[in-house]
Amino acid sequence: MELFLQAATAAMDPLFIASVGLGSLVGLIFGAIPGLTFTVALALALPITFGMATLPAVGLLLGTYIGGMTGGSVSAILLGIPGTPSAAATVFDGYSMTKRGDASIALGTAVIVSVFGGIFSLIVMIVSVNLVSRLAIGFGPAEIFALVLFGMSTICGLCGDSMIKGLISGVIGLMIMTVGLDQIDGIPRMTFGSIGLMQGVNLLVAMIGLFAVPFIIEAATQKMDIGGKRVAKIRARMPSPKLLFSRSWLMLRCSVLGTGIGAIPGTGGAIASFLAYDHARRFSKTPESFGKGNIDGVIAPETANNAVTGGTLIPLLSLGIPGDPATAIVLAGLLIHGITPGPALFMQNAEAVYGIYIAVVIAYVWVLALQLIGIRFFVHVLKIPREMLAVGVLVMCIIGAYSVRNSVFDVYAMGLVGFAAYVLICMRIPVTPIILGMVLGPTLENEFRTAMMLSGGHADIFLTSPIALVFFALALLVVGLQIASELNLRRSQTEKVSVDA
Repeated sequence: MELFLQAATAAMDPLFIASVGLGSLVGLIFGAIPGLTFTVALALALPITFGMATLPAVGLLLGTYIGGMTGGSVSAILLGIPGTPSAAATVFDGYSMTKRGDASIALGTAVIVSVFGGIFSLIVMIVSVNLVSRLAIGFGPAEIFALVLFGMSTICGLCGDSMIKGLISGVIGLMIMTVGLDQIDGIPRMTFGSIGLMQGVNLLVAMIGLFAVPFIIEAATQKMDIGGKRVAKIRARMPSPKLLFSRSWLMLRCSVLGTGIGAIPGTGGAIASFLAYDHARRFSKTPESFGKGNIDGVIAPETANNAVTGGTLIPLLSLGIPGDPATAIVLAGLLIHGITPGPALFMQNAEAVYGIYIAVVIAYVWVLALQLIGIRFFVHVLKIPREMLAVGVLVMCIIGAYSVRNSVFDVYAMGLVGFAAYVLICMRIPVTPIILGMVLGPTLENEFRTAMMLSGGHADIFLTSPIALVFFALALLVVGLQIASELNLRRSQTEKVSVDA
């Protein structure tokens, strides 16, 4: 208790609060701009922390991380272009709500459930950091492969009217992510002798192309205003307490899901958000409304991807294992200031640990305040003529795509992937499974190959793990239910046609 009081006293330092606030603001801005992401913001913030005291430095990094995770929903909802991969699932219903004239409600709901998910994961981290970290470290390559395969089964719920078209789309996503040098053997794959293709198609660059380029093409070729006459009447509106209370059980389930996924190294917010979205759709009384502006389609992914923030800190603090590139930068910041994560951290630097807990809380307070104030300004983006907005989006996307790796090739890749996505949309092939294939594909391949190398090429490693078998069974169950649902739908349509005839 004495150490906690010391940390709380240090946290009341105006410099500490200002550092967390600055990090939250920078993270929000970088997260909201497609292509920049909070990982870039963290990389830029890290050198600034060298001359700072320990707690303000850690506060700046954590504020940037948390603000960036939340900020990705802004462009996802307003423009249909996710600012970060973790916000990709938010696009489906968030952007539909914007086109319906409910952008401010979607933004307000997103930030409130984000704070809920983040604080929930922090509480879980404080209460059970040692237990959860031991469970998470028990996930080897075979278990992670089975988990990701289960995540891939959610393609069945994102296929639209045809499972065949959805599977084609998912395979395209997997193929895109195999381009470049093999991460394990270093062998060029599908490069066709091109030096540019050897660096592969970056996930973020491809996502910008998939969402932004079709938007730009449609804006240039079709005269259409988002929300019609209601755009002029857009004002800042918040979700009612009744709406939030009625979704409290969904928020709680998605928070548990996000925290658990975040605690497993190598997963991350994108996987958690897609799993949460599919979970919400499957347990909804109106699953057909998802993708058409269902508020649950915003609540589920935003709750889960922000719950990942606390989950990723569990193995980081207790085992010194970063779960994603962002937490790897946070780990570097901790080491620079003499904080060595691991089992001894809670004995040697307990005050710093309490300071981290307080920094997370303050960061979410800052994020909540900044987002709620900013909503009234964000929604005015929709009043910009669609053609002018498309030009601005194009400029931001070119800058964002180039800044990922400082490569002109990425700009061309963004345009090519985006044009291909527009063609697929015209052919009524959903592009959502492409995203899922790109997000999960590398992890799926790497964990499978790692497991096979560890077992000497024997597939028994997947069959002797109870955890892996559970996820395999769940994946088969999801696929089976989707096939049965599609067959029942076709049967009912056939019967309806025969009755009408």
